[in-house]
Amino acid sequence: MPAQQTANATRMELLGLRRRQVLAVRGHKLLSQKRDEICRQLVSISRTLQELRRKVEQELLETSRRFMMARATIEPEHIRAAMEIPTARFSLTVSFASIMSVRVPQLAKELEGDIISYGFGTTSGELDVALRALERSFDSLMELAEKEKQAQLLATELISTRRRVNVLEHVVIPELGEQIKYIYRKLSEAERDNISRLMKITDMIRG
Repeated sequence: MPAQQTANATRMELLGLRRRQVLAVRGHKLLSQKRDEICRQLVSISRTLQELRRKVEQELLETSRRFMMARATIEPEHIRAAMEIPTARFSLTVSFASIMSVRVPQLAKELEGDIISYGFGTTSGELDVALRALERSFDSLMELAEKEKQAQLLATELISTRRRVNVLEHVVIPELGEQIKYIYRKLSEAERDNISRLMKITDMIRG
């Protein structure tokens, strides 16, 4: 059964449908703006991600190269002994911000102590440089993880928002429009019938 045929052809129903139509159009406009802003945010994050990935890859390659040079200049047992008792404590703090009503994570690190936990008698400077390079890469790695999670959450929200915009645009608003036209047509027919009856009654009275 067509949607408009299920509506009661009354003025109260017509007013209610018109209010719903106004709300649906307003909601469609707001969701369209939200969709467009999420797209803009995703494009911005995508550009940042490309740069961050290159930066992280370069930093990790440099760190790996430094560790390989350290292994070439230090006896294996001395490396194991140097790394055996860590003196630095790393902790990660997660907070949340809102981007277009989407809760996205923000990461922050806390590093207590020194990442270099050994004496210098049996190690070389290459190991020191490698550990410092690893320490510096933490910030880039966290920023990359943060941005990738933000992009994932925003992409999910974009899919949901697009679906809601499409439903309003192609289903809800057209159906409300059809229902309003149907009721208006029925009320107009009823009004014409009433006028016709009144004219007949008037003619009968005059006759």
